[in-house]
Amino acid sequence: MEQFAQYADWLYLVGAVLFILTLRGLSSPASAVMGNRYGMIGMTLAVLTTFFASHNPNLALIIAAMVVGAVIGIYRARTVPMTHMPETVALMHSLVGLAAVLIAVAAVFHPGLQHDTIHRFELFVGCFVGAITFTASVIAWGKLSAKLAARPLKGGWVKPVQSILFVAMIGLGIEYFVTENIHAFLGMTAVALVFGYYWIAPIGGGDMPVVVSLLNSLSGWAAAGIGFTLNNSMLIIAGSLVGSSGAILSYIMCRAMNRSLLNVLFGGFGTQAAGGGDDSPTGERNYRSGSPDDAAFMLSHSDQVIIVPGYGLAQARAQNAVKELSEALKEQGVKVRYAIHPVAGRMPGHMNVLLAEADVSYEDVFEMDSINSDFPSTDVVLVIGANDVVNPAAKDNPSSPIYGMPILEAHRARTVMVIKRSMATGYAGLDNDLFYLDKTMMIFGDAKRVVEEMVKAVSGTGH
Repeated sequence: MEQFAQYADWLYLVGAVLFILTLRGLSSPASAVMGNRYGMIGMTLAVLTTFFASHNPNLALIIAAMVVGAVIGIYRARTVPMTHMPETVALMHSLVGLAAVLIAVAAVFHPGLQHDTIHRFELFVGCFVGAITFTASVIAWGKLSAKLAARPLKGGWVKPVQSILFVAMIGLGIEYFVTENIHAFLGMTAVALVFGYYWIAPIGGGDMPVVVSLLNSLSGWAAAGIGFTLNNSMLIIAGSLVGSSGAILSYIMCRAMNRSLLNVLFGGFGTQAAGGGDDSPTGERNYRSGSPDDAAFMLSHSDQVIIVPGYGLAQARAQNAVKELSEALKEQGVKVRYAIHPVAGRMPGHMNVLLAEADVSYEDVFEMDSINSDFPSTDVVLVIGANDVVNPAAKDNPSSPIYGMPILEAHRARTVMVIKRSMATGYAGLDNDLFYLDKTMMIFGDAKRVVEEMVKAVSGTGH
């Protein structure tokens, strides 16, 4: 193994190039499969190189850990439904953070290691970033799965507590950095874990896509910190790539919401109203409702249809039914396209993943900027479970919390049809003026069941 170590840096370089190709591939749905393959090859190469280049490794312990991790990972990958993918991603981020904390603690307590100024700084930063990432990701998982801290934490005391915890964390970290006091290091770690909770718990559901993206970035920087601690160049490169790409994605998503990252993390958007997910009525405003048969008749007599998917589609697992509906309409000469908002769903690219799972052609899927100008000439827009990303208040109501946020301009189409379970507010807790327009028809029910009935009516197989 020691002879193999001299080639490690070259193999790590190959792995780094593969990771860069992975990011390039993931930039487009059409090349995402190949991008994932590059990533798998690069990670396999990195793991094997590290394994064979290690000095005096505990082979039994390492192999046992790898086997257990592989079994759990394969099982989870084969069984997790697409509707649970956002919380699964958040949980994976938490494991990276936890690994960073455990490695930093082990390095601090290792009796044979002497830490100079640079290494103490690396341990200081890597450990508190990892601790924050771990707790914050667990809370994000709880919010996304509705199992833990689903409702945002509210109160005027929240921000002062956040500030106190942050200052205490930095202060204890500096004390360790200056004095090598192990108790200060452990105190910093404990405060960082608590800070992770109080950082994410107040954030409402409407901001969770940005939070997931940012946690992805933090997990990358935590991995880079592990790399510095272990003196592993591959971890440093891979972590930096993940950290920087996650940060760029967070910035892009914040632009799509017309808000700053600080406002997302500390502004409390999504905590107004009902806190999202409340099934209570939103008021006495009038709206028009119809049946799946009514909708099918209008869709089949249209020339152009745009489908806007949202989290309701994911909850109902309706992506395959929607694909069947679009194919049935195409057989009747209707032009069908899909419009995707950058923050639709509960994680970046959530809707793209669902449509890809249903084998929807990439050529039919359009991002917001490339399709917004087509809404005025569209006969029917079918909104499935989306709420905030099609809310006209973002353009028309200066007093709305989402005013200025770019939206899919479904309200400009000739007819709008919305599939929802009820008139409840969306995950961000805001009412939607689109639902009360004269041109809008509400269709209530489970998205999958409703779309399946529409498919039968369009294809003439219904009763």
